Amino acid sequence: MESFNLTRVRELLPKQLPRMPTWPAAQDTDATSDSADAKENEGSSNVIALPEPSPKDGGPKSNLDLIGECDSFPYYHTNPKLFLAHINTYYALKVPEYPDADLGYLLPSVAEAFRGLPDWRVDDEERSLTLTSGSTEEERSRIVAATAEAMRATDHFKILRGWRDELYAVYGPKRELLFSIERAASALFGIVTYGCHMMAYTKKDGELKLWVPRRAATKQTYGGMLDNTVAGGIATGESPFECIVREAGEEASLPEDLVRKDAKAVGTVTYFHIRDHRAGGETRLLQPEVQYVYDIELPEDVEPKPSDDEVEAFELMTIDETKVALRNGEFKPNCAVVLLDFFVRHGILTSDDEGYIEIVARLHRRLEFPTL
Repeated sequence: MESFNLTRVRELLPKQLPRMPTWPAAQDTDATSDSADAKENEGSSNVIALPEPSPKDGGPKSNLDLIGECDSFPYYHTNPKLFLAHINTYYALKVPEYPDADLGYLLPSVAEAFRGLPDWRVDDEERSLTLTSGSTEEERSRIVAATAEAMRATDHFKILRGWRDELYAVYGPKRELLFSIERAASALFGIVTYGCHMMAYTKKDGELKLWVPRRAATKQTYGGMLDNTVAGGIATGESPFECIVREAGEEASLPEDLVRKDAKAVGTVTYFHIRDHRAGGETRLLQPEVQYVYDIELPEDVEPKPSDDEVEAFELMTIDETKVALRNGEFKPNCAVVLLDFFVRHGILTSDDEGYIEIVARLHRRLEFPTL
């Protein structure tokens, strides 16, 4: 295999990269609405007109609204036309070893940036982007890293301005590690990402209260919104539990020995998110995600405290206060979903609540891509 030439990649990157497609505005932005039928634009681009992803404006949000903002990729059984409009718009990310497996979905404008690059093949007929070179995880990771670095250097994709120097894993159908990718580039490729979230709570006189942080207003993504007590992305080679231990110290100053002893793994939450303006960078990028979820009951004398510049402060909130903040749309979308999962597991959200069956089902979406 020829050695990978970063200089050549930079030379071959289109000097005038295509802009993100201009999509007609839709009056109904609900991803499952029958009134948002997809249709092709006139002309040769075959770009599908899809509603702009955006949070619900005005009025309190229901639990189903919160689910819909996070798990926003349409379902075939709910709206086949809209589902197929989405599927037929994107380019599937592939490797030659698994020609029938889609590893992620890219917007046409993102796939176009790879046209003519070494080690990549854009196929318009089957709407795919294939990493054609590299037979090992190390070789594939090196190619992906060099390509992402070159694209970062062009400053075309705003999302890459949030470069993190953190690697996310991409797995194949046999759960093997195919390659790693820079975290900031993951949404460009639309691959499955993995994270861990933990809610810390206390019980006093029978009342359950939650430790809720507010994200720093300066954060590139979802600045100023409420979050779960501890949350973070799982790096390549890191286990979910070691991730939650690390994040608990970095974000909430929680003692490592306490977290190792008392944090309880309580399952996963999965969803397929379409990024809106609150995420920073380009909108419409796809984010299928798996979140490993943990609970921890803290003693009354242990209080989470910010230890970096990502969190402004922690507040001990009652369940009623948390519900009001959820209805007001104050929580980051995936954190709202993790909270709903917490409510289900602790008997706060029950079959008496509207949409209970749909909520529980959509907390555990089966993703269209290989997962670990």
